[in-house]
Amino acid sequence: MELGMSQLASFILLAQESGDEGNDSIGTVIYIVGIIIYFALGLIALWGAYCVVMVWARVKQKRFRSEDEQLQFLTALDDPLNRGDFDSAAQVCEGDPRAMCQLAHLAITNRKIGFNRVRHMVLDRFQRDVLADLEQRLAWVNTVIKSAPMVGLLGTVIGMMGAFAKLATAENVDPAQLASNIQVALITTACGLSIAIPLVLSTASIVIRIKKLEDLVGAGLTHFFDSYKAGLTKRKS
Repeated sequence: MELGMSQLASFILLAQESGDEGNDSIGTVIYIVGIIIYFALGLIALWGAYCVVMVWARVKQKRFRSEDEQLQFLTALDDPLNRGDFDSAAQVCEGDPRAMCQLAHLAITNRKIGFNRVRHMVLDRFQRDVLADLEQRLAWVNTVIKSAPMVGLLGTVIGMMGAFAKLATAENVDPAQLASNIQVALITTACGLSIAIPLVLSTASIVIRIKKLEDLVGAGLTHFFDSYKAGLTKRKS
């Protein structure tokens, strides 16, 4: 009987030691996964900030600061166009990275293919090379906005799994330690939201700037094509 009780006590002690080892293993895995998630959130935040800066700079590069500034450029272009002097008009546009200037230069250099084909080419180029490029860059920002909270939520779920695993396997659970684990788990969700919220506001501002660019270039092209058509007519006569 004494031998049986001794074996039972040894078995219980071995089970407790195995439970402690399993609990430590789970804790180690949860810790490693948490580090990976924090690292992933850091990379996502850096990529999102980089994309926002690049799109913002791209929009700034492609648009005039105001309608008056664009009007000054178009007025300077009107004189050589109305005289049919396309070489001088091309020099006014050459080297300027703004969308209106590049589109005007494209129309001037391809004037031999006819007005209607040039107009279609310019509008297609504006949609494909300017607006589509900005939308593609902005799509990366939207991807970051969607993924950051999801990665943060994944960290919270994994952290909570670790906390409940500790609660299930340990006989005496320190409430302070358990609360600390849950707090760390919730930090990942807070980090994900902290990444996404500023990017949402930045994206809204960028979308407004892109819309202003589109409206400004649309009005500028209407003005330009009037003078451009007059120049073609002058040249033929």
